[in-house]
Amino acid sequence: MESKVRSILIAGVGGQGVLKASDILSAVIIEAGMDVKKSEVHGMAQRGGCVTSHVRYGSRVYSPLARKGDVDLILSFEKLETLRYLDYLKEGGRVIINDLEVYPPSVNMGEAEYPPNVIDLVADHVDTVEVIDASEKAARLGDPRMVNTILLGVLSRHMDIDTAVWEKVLRKTFPPKVVGKNIEAFHLGRKD
Repeated sequence: MESKVRSILIAGVGGQGVLKASDILSAVIIEAGMDVKKSEVHGMAQRGGCVTSHVRYGSRVYSPLARKGDVDLILSFEKLETLRYLDYLKEGGRVIINDLEVYPPSVNMGEAEYPPNVIDLVADHVDTVEVIDASEKAARLGDPRMVNTILLGVLSRHMDIDTAVWEKVLRKTFPPKVVGKNIEAFHLGRKD
């Protein structure tokens, strides 16, 4: 019997670690014994542009891309990116948002305004919204690069994969000098 395919969309801007997070997530899913397909878009990522990754998993997955209305969970590294991809979320889906604003070029050039009420706009369309200040948590750890690992910890609470599997993949992913901090960041995200 095949298990249902689940879809996660990770969204952010260039330099936030979206692609690294999707690589880790995919490795965790494989380590847990499931099939996984991943797709990523990182057009103008080096200039702070949009970066997304679709991660789809189950006993057998045939396509790396989720259709609009088929995503179970959106993990957003930046608030506005949540709005950009909200139409991918299925009814009853969940959103995890890092409480961070990264202004796009149009806002920086004065051509547009950053919406002041992104969280409210998302909550108007989604029943389950979890807002995390991963940047503040990373600052407590002394390393702003830990945001993506913290967010993976938050995500892990909504997946049926043992924490030992996550830790095993984190140990394989990071060099020895930073693996301990990343495991600490992961568990910090799992709290609450």
